[in-house]
Amino acid sequence: MKNFLKLVFTWWNSQTIGTLLFTFFFGKLVGEDEFKNKYYKNKNDKRWVIFNNEVESTKIPPEWHAWIHYLIDDLPGKKFEKYKWQKKYSENLTGTNLAFNPKKNKSFKKKIYNSWEPKS
Repeated sequence: MKNFLKLVFTWWNSQTIGTLLFTFFFGKLVGEDEFKNKYYKNKNDKRWVIFNNEVESTKIPPEWHAWIHYLIDDLPGKKFEKYKWQKKYSENLTGTNLAFNPKKNKSFKKKIYNSWEPKS
């Protein structure tokens, strides 16, 4: 019962009942990413994602982000080339204990220049 109420009244716990119905009647599953997020589109090329767990836009990998925002037309898949210099994807950590904090980071260097100051 609790999960049903979450489905009906909240959007941050996966999809709402409206999105579920729209996906059922008009959506065509086109792919899934490594986080088990499912990507859909309809006959008018509207694209959307159903998140596996909590709805968080930073949980969309870069290749799917490009597809869902119409930057590429081809579906990401095995052919999507990742270069060796690319970092592994991670979600946005802002607001968590894992976020970058220059005061706690020993390797962060202090300002090594003098700001421009007008002459008086």
